[in-house]
Amino acid sequence: MKLDDAICYAAMLSHDTRFDGRFFVGVLSTGVYCRPVCRVKTPKQENCTFHLSAAAAEAQGFRPCLRCRPELAPGNAMIDAQSRLAQAAAGLIEDGLLQDLTLAEMAARLGVTSRHLRRVFVTEFGVSPVAYMQTQRLLLAKRLLTDTRLSVAEVAFAAGFGSVRRLNTTFIERYRMQPTALRKPRAASTLPTTLEFQLAYHPPYAWSAMLAFLAGRAIEGVEQVEADRYHRAVRISHGGKDHLGWLTVQQVVDRDALQVTLAAELAEVVPLVLGRVRRLFDLGAHPDDIARRLGGLAESQPGLRVPGAFDGFEMSVRAILGQQITVKAARTLAGRIVQRFGQAVTSPFPDIQRSFPEPATLAYCSPEQLAELGIIRSRVRAIQALAQALIEQRLVLAPGADVEPQLAVLRALPGIGEWTTQYLAMRALSWPDAFPHTDYGVRKALNETDDRKVLALAEAWRPWRAYAVMHLWRQL
Repeated sequence: MKLDDAICYAAMLSHDTRFDGRFFVGVLSTGVYCRPVCRVKTPKQENCTFHLSAAAAEAQGFRPCLRCRPELAPGNAMIDAQSRLAQAAAGLIEDGLLQDLTLAEMAARLGVTSRHLRRVFVTEFGVSPVAYMQTQRLLLAKRLLTDTRLSVAEVAFAAGFGSVRRLNTTFIERYRMQPTALRKPRAASTLPTTLEFQLAYHPPYAWSAMLAFLAGRAIEGVEQVEADRYHRAVRISHGGKDHLGWLTVQQVVDRDALQVTLAAELAEVVPLVLGRVRRLFDLGAHPDDIARRLGGLAESQPGLRVPGAFDGFEMSVRAILGQQITVKAARTLAGRIVQRFGQAVTSPFPDIQRSFPEPATLAYCSPEQLAELGIIRSRVRAIQALAQALIEQRLVLAPGADVEPQLAVLRALPGIGEWTTQYLAMRALSWPDAFPHTDYGVRKALNETDDRKVLALAEAWRPWRAYAVMHLWRQL
């Protein structure tokens, strides 16, 4: 994509939040790059250059502004096919997965060649995937140094540098400062003992609606919505071991961001945890773009998001359990699975006690063990088939996967019909155009039962049909 200098400069003059994260401004007179919402004195237009990503700005020799902090800019939703592919790759990089995957392996996961992925990525972000990864590592290190008590060594490893020497060298080369310089303005006593981060979003955000949706589906022992906060247990397998801990998410009162608090035990997997939080709370959405497409349907609840999945397997099992029974009954069954098979987690919240079991645990247990929990045999088969598909890597239940092949795999599994397939596309795959046209609530809101007519009515909402579903459900 190309940037229009006049439009970018006008957005910068007005500090337009709609453009935050969509481009970055390099200032020739200072050598610094900023977000368009930065509140420092606005430079003259002839001193400004505009870049598709933070990585593109750094590739031109600019270093990040210490005031607006480019690492805090919100992400962007995936729209057209090329943009969706590039954004999916960027998401994998931001989650720290390029450290475990080669570019060729990442391309294979996304269903394209590495050459095509690189070409699309450069078009979208202005730099190669490898250059983008280097910038993301630096920006994560900058955030950890600024916002946490982690030692420089812990920061180096959490950000993927592998050694303090490599972190120091890269920081000096790119930012012309020592990493420890970021800690001088703040006394150690003022830094939080837990890991605390702010994740920005594009306003508006229907926070109460999001919490109500998650509260109604929270799995006992794993998740809890308390007042205006979301708590959950965390288990992430990475680097050959399980990382267990907890997190809390709440809305920041005076800015367009969510406050995320993590247990210190999750320091080594910060990128992975924050990536999952972004997906769960749909922080990359652009509400204005979506509202323009949905028209009057979206007027009553501005900023309504599509809840994603912190863990695709966990969410999928709960969805299977919920087939043809009440939401409350499905929660009860999911809670029994957690109590029987989940790992213990220590947290400051009495109701957060265990993590959801991994696919292998449920795939290789006996069907009788699941049936004893009150789960009917057909759903036991569906859960175990789904888990086996994940283990064999025939199925990926995370954003970034090529959608159509994943939908085909889901449809071929026993007990997975079209409703479940589309619901998992909405939440586990974060596909904005997913549309469960057979859903009872959707049909009731549209006052239509014929499949073809339901789909025809939804054509006007492409490519945001998943958001239309959330608004239709609210009408019930």
